Amino acid sequence: MWYNSKTSCKYSLKAHIILVCKYRKKLLLWWIDNDIKNIIFDISKMEDTKFTIDIMETDKDHIHLLIDYEPNVSISQIIRRVKWLSTNRVRKLYWEYLQKEFWVEQTFRSDWYFVCSIWEANPDTIRKYIEQQW
Repeated sequence: MWYNSKTSCKYSLKAHIILVCKYRKKLLLWWIDNDIKNIIFDISKMEDTKFTIDIMETDKDHIHLLIDYEPNVSISQIIRRVKWLSTNRVRKLYWEYLQKEFWVEQTFRSDWYFVCSIWEANPDTIRKYIEQQW
């Protein structure tokens, strides 16, 4: 098994995350899909971000991510950051389109999310499942 190292610990923390579009609207069309992925990859590369994306795929109304994360950060912090930053960037890029879908609300993501530690699960099995989305 492969482990990450820090000064005082070794760890292997992986999580499967699903982020959902508001009202489960089918907004992740082919022309938004790649932008969303790029935005989330950019967020993961930020200096103060404590996670890396193993694999990511979208379906029409949700996004699957398999991430590696550091032990000094909580999953809820990661999700909050990804949702907040990605929603702001998507709103800037697709404001006219989203305004037609949501009228008054300035949103893109649902408050709801799913997260699961993959612990003993085979990461390859999770990767294959995520790859099959769309």
